Amino acid sequence: MDLVPALEEPLKQPLKSVLGPATAKVMAEHLGLHSVGDLLHHYPRRYEERGQLTHLADLPMDEHVTVVAMVADARLHTFASAKAPRGKGQRLEVTITDGSGRLQLVFFGNGVHKPHKELLPGTRAMFAGKVSVFNRRLQLAHPAYELLRGDSDETVETWAGALIPIYPATAKLESWKIGKALQTVLPTAQEAIDPLPEGLREGRGLVSLPEALLKIHRPHTKADIEDARARLKWDEAFVLQVALARRRHADAQLPAVARKPKPDGLLTAFDDRLPFTLTEGQQKVSKEIFDDLATEHPMHRLLQGEVGSGKTMVALRAMLATVDAGGQAAMLAPTEVLAQQHHRSVVEMMGELAEGGMLGGAEHSTKVVLLTGSMGAAARRQALLDLVTGEAGIVIGTHALIEDKVQFHDLGLVVVDEQHRFGVEQRDALRGKGKQPPHLLVMTATPIPRTVAMTVFGDLETSVLDQLPAGRSPIASHVVPAADKPHFLARAWERVREEVEGGHQAYVVCPRIGDEEDDPKKSGKKKSPEDEAEKRPPLAVLDVADQLAKGPLQGLSVEVLHGRMHPDDKDAVMRRFAAGDTDVLVATTVIEVGVNVPNATAMVIMDADRFGVSQLHQLRGRVGRGSAPGLCLLVTEMPEASAARQRLTAVASTLDGFELSRIDLEQRREGDVLGQAQSGARTSLRVLAVIEDEEVIAEAREEAAAVVAADPELTGLPGLRTALDALLDEEREQYLEKG
Repeated sequence: MDLVPALEEPLKQPLKSVLGPATAKVMAEHLGLHSVGDLLHHYPRRYEERGQLTHLADLPMDEHVTVVAMVADARLHTFASAKAPRGKGQRLEVTITDGSGRLQLVFFGNGVHKPHKELLPGTRAMFAGKVSVFNRRLQLAHPAYELLRGDSDETVETWAGALIPIYPATAKLESWKIGKALQTVLPTAQEAIDPLPEGLREGRGLVSLPEALLKIHRPHTKADIEDARARLKWDEAFVLQVALARRRHADAQLPAVARKPKPDGLLTAFDDRLPFTLTEGQQKVSKEIFDDLATEHPMHRLLQGEVGSGKTMVALRAMLATVDAGGQAAMLAPTEVLAQQHHRSVVEMMGELAEGGMLGGAEHSTKVVLLTGSMGAAARRQALLDLVTGEAGIVIGTHALIEDKVQFHDLGLVVVDEQHRFGVEQRDALRGKGKQPPHLLVMTATPIPRTVAMTVFGDLETSVLDQLPAGRSPIASHVVPAADKPHFLARAWERVREEVEGGHQAYVVCPRIGDEEDDPKKSGKKKSPEDEAEKRPPLAVLDVADQLAKGPLQGLSVEVLHGRMHPDDKDAVMRRFAAGDTDVLVATTVIEVGVNVPNATAMVIMDADRFGVSQLHQLRGRVGRGSAPGLCLLVTEMPEASAARQRLTAVASTLDGFELSRIDLEQRREGDVLGQAQSGARTSLRVLAVIEDEEVIAEAREEAAAVVAADPELTGLPGLRTALDALLDEEREQYLEKG
């Protein structure tokens, strides 16, 4: 964060004598640590107390662990094997204990001599290795270990203090080796330049940065750790919020054309046609958007809403207002299926208002064009012509809209659907098509907790649609434990038949397509421990569709939909399903966003444990879109006690997307959430937890806004500028520039 010369030193050179090139290489490749500063900001994950031991009773399987324990007994066995046929094979079994449980260590062959001499009963040490099961007992095979003796100066020095830091480590570099490397560089912490303004630090009673670094790596008491963490959390929250505040400030300086709708124009004509009234939420959010569009600097607004809360309607009205004011509006969708769907539903909602320049077009009307990569040359030429002449007021498309050839007459508003599927560069390229920066509306159907929105989209004003339109039906969700209760799965297929017999339709969702290209046996990808445990690849669309058509759903019309089909075929399948010609659609997550078939009332998600919480919530939002109630069945083979099952139970228990996104975030690390929003750059959050530290983030945002308002260039705060430069390395700098 604070790259000053001493802290910028690469780990490879200055510390050859200490780290050695091999250690420096492992740190760079496996932990992303390149400089002395990086290493100082590699904080301990937790601390062990010398007097107390870790809980051997609750060690996680298949994970790399570090434990501090005492040797209870050690026995050397000889045995015969292929390599040592005359009974010369040696195996050392060491039992260690920590009061809560016991753990077996095992060493073989020539590797037994050193531990046999050193690991005597009563010896205390740190052990690191991968937990496995042998004869139904937990064991560590050939663990690395470090004796904890108080005799030699070096050891006393290295493990000074009663608290032993346990660092995030890898199989190639144990926690205590990282600890030793840190002891070497810790003196340079004195040179760390403090990014926090002095008044802020003193006002909040925070320790200085050098002191915080010292206390986090070599705490003498638990209070030391608390002090250090409180201070380092503030750094992370504040520096990030200053970056976002500067971006908001810069955006506010940009010019934009104010877009005010005409009193009796296209928007009024559209509203008069609507067969229903807008919800209070839609009216409130529309007002916020129209107020922004009427100003002379670009709107940057995030519109988040529950699945089915009517975001598209709000976005369409904003687009119509822009056309009324003489501009054009572009809507960017993540997939062709979605772009085609949006285009279809917009044209349907607008009726003759979408027939500008055609016979039968209404007085206030415009042209609505579709632009995707797979369009025929003639249709594409016509669409491009309509855009450059201004004939088309609204264009809906995929990233094909961003290509150089695409030119607008006067681009006034860009609406981006499902923001996290678009790179910042793509949004930026589209915004660059306006003569002046266009207004920007970002829509997301994955509700984001307020704090995440403040941390990730802190430069966007946020509008939330949290009520469902009238006439929407509730969705009942249930977990179907296929392994424990196979008859539940049989009942699930009966329920699908019942829905179809009642005149409705159903989706069946699978994690995989099932053609050769994504066959895991051939892809050579490393499997996760859960996959290994299951010994089977995730269920595939093509296989499941085949089994259902021949088995439990025999006699119903079953079709498949997945991402590798030709766009025309995909569109044809969707049209047949939308028209009610197909009873059951077996699909991958291509149906996750925006697919709107009100007659579809049931969804069965196979291997539901393979999907994330927000993805399940998105998928579920595809049913119950009409007046009949929806049903979502989450099929899993995971055992009841597993984290995956708990996740599914949480999804089944609530329809509140904001609540689910909190659960999701508590189960995952912030890095995932921030990573997808921060263009994949390494997350800057090491001690800040977005959900727990809500107050810190909110306070840091206020402080940051005040600092930037008073001194946008931060001329009086060199330490803060340095910290910003480190946070916004080139990739991020571009990312923030582009917004």
